[in-house]
Amino acid sequence: MKCVCMVAHVVQTSCEAVSRRSGERTREILLACKLGNQLSMATSKLMRAIRVSEFGGPSVLKLHADIPVPSPGPKQVLIRVQACGVNPVETYIRSGAFARKPNLPYTPGSDVSGVVEAVGDGVSSFQSGDRVFTTSTETGGYAEYTVASEDSVHRLSDSLDYKQGAAIGIPYFTAYRALFQKAQCKAGETVLVHGASGGVGVATCQIARAFGMKVLGTAGTPEGQALVMRNGAHQVFNHREKNYIDRIMEATDGQGPNVIVEMLANVNLSKDLEMLTYGGRVAIVGSRGPTKIDPRDTMAKESSIIGVALFSSTKEEKAECAAALLTGMDSGWLKPAVGPQYTLDEASEAHKDIIKSSGATGKMVLTM
Repeated sequence: MKCVCMVAHVVQTSCEAVSRRSGERTREILLACKLGNQLSMATSKLMRAIRVSEFGGPSVLKLHADIPVPSPGPKQVLIRVQACGVNPVETYIRSGAFARKPNLPYTPGSDVSGVVEAVGDGVSSFQSGDRVFTTSTETGGYAEYTVASEDSVHRLSDSLDYKQGAAIGIPYFTAYRALFQKAQCKAGETVLVHGASGGVGVATCQIARAFGMKVLGTAGTPEGQALVMRNGAHQVFNHREKNYIDRIMEATDGQGPNVIVEMLANVNLSKDLEMLTYGGRVAIVGSRGPTKIDPRDTMAKESSIIGVALFSSTKEEKAECAAALLTGMDSGWLKPAVGPQYTLDEASEAHKDIIKSSGATGKMVLTM
């Protein structure tokens, strides 16, 4: 607190000196004062945030009310969080089962939406008061404030609310990467979204439909099937029915889909390879364990199995995704479907439900 008081005193002294100056130098000093005030306010405030101090089950997600609000560094943005998306990968990271483990303690969450509170040196794309969403954060999104790198922050259209904004990040950027950067989809091809009622599934349906593909989706509940049909699918199938694969083959005149975007490869990959048409591609977005396949299923059709990992995207690939999706917001076809909603103190319940749910119905979000 002593350092904060000293900073505040210096800022106040500088601001008083402004009145004795004029011209361009005055405007420069005023801008510096404003930035100093923003940063000193940030360092003196406390916030609520979820912290993980050990890897384990959902119970390791602990709510703290005395976490200092982070300050943005150079090329960083401080965001007052309104909502944060919950992604399955965050449960794997929390459990310690994911290949990339954060240093403990940490705050989960990458997909936030909210309002810019302050910006660090060198930030030119955003200013205080802007509505934004993120694709990653530096300090974690399960919190009332978060810091993100400027290149991970994007404009949130006025046509979308903050809950929808929190449903864009990983789902839509992953869907675009799976379809175009990995599976090399083309207009006119048939795409099967295997598990289409969750966040990535809905995003994949909307994008594929907007870019001229025939879209088939699967879901396990009537509510999920209705959601898929409302969000771009031409046909939907219940993947809990024994004959649903036969029905998919009938819908493709016995040829099978060109591309399958797969959300649960440990259960479905073998069936996917049997369904694909010649030269078909399976883009694996999710898997919860090992599986067995017959490699001959790939040989006869010269098909491909492609892994999708958003964190492997290059700067240029991320920029491509952002450009396409921002156009989707402006054009009106990008409309995230928000599913179950939880408050920040219910984060552990959200982590239980996202894995054990009987069927997804849109993107799960935390609200602040």
